[in-house]
Amino acid sequence: MDAGKLDALKEELAGHGLEATVSHGLLVLELEPGALPETAQKLRTALGFDLLLDVTAVDWPQREPRFDVVWHFYSTRRFQRVRLRVKVGAADPQVDTLTGLYGSAHYMERECHDMYGIRFRGNPDLRPILLYEGFEGHPLRKDYPKHREQPLVPYRK
Repeated sequence: MDAGKLDALKEELAGHGLEATVSHGLLVLELEPGALPETAQKLRTALGFDLLLDVTAVDWPQREPRFDVVWHFYSTRRFQRVRLRVKVGAADPQVDTLTGLYGSAHYMERECHDMYGIRFRGNPDLRPILLYEGFEGHPLRKDYPKHREQPLVPYRK
């Protein structure tokens, strides 16, 4: 992305984040957890970021807050990407849902919940989507015991 477009986007989002940086040619906006819904709303309605590309997390077990929850958005009008990042603690890892703005968030948030244990306040269905009911733990957390045996569940026909 050219520097002019990046600077313009940074200017439009001024005041929404704690820190705005550029990484690999896209704007990264670090937010307080409470600023997520308003910032995502502005991205969607005022700035035309009509696609939620993904939701994931990064586990930093030696740091507090332990997790970065990360969203990537794309504007089909501007041909730009933007990343939002929110830090959440290990004791109660939760952020607000974006299901009211992006329908695809329903499934992406379920995946993030499965893999990292991040809860999305307001998501009506956080049932496992990649793992089975009864799976114990969150396999993408860096402290997950990878050689651990999971409880066996009966085969469903």
